[in-house]
Amino acid sequence: MKSSITLKNVRVYAYHGCLHQEAQIGSWYQVDMTVWADLSQSIESDKLQDTIDYVRLNRIIEEQMAIRSALLEHVAGRILQVVKTEFQNIISLEIEVAKINPPTGGDVEQVSVKIIS
Repeated sequence: MKSSITLKNVRVYAYHGCLHQEAQIGSWYQVDMTVWADLSQSIESDKLQDTIDYVRLNRIIEEQMAIRSALLEHVAGRILQVVKTEFQNIISLEIEVAKINPPTGGDVEQVSVKIIS
């Protein structure tokens, strides 16, 4: 049975970006992640070890967001790789990393990168 677990609007303050000021000042980021897996065992057992632990997913996001990268693509790719390594029963995964109020020289609410694997 294919089911999903979603983490929405995980807010993290981090220091990603190509500009020097982004490394110094930082900004807010928002991460959304959905993982698809066969959760039929946990549906029956009601045991944490039989499911995808969303607390661990959140920690992975926070840990990887703490490692500075120039590109959002790189951060999202790292998160994806760690999640897929730790949870081998994941069928597919979607992650979106958004930079809130990016320094674009215009009035932009956010810029995001989405990877679907």
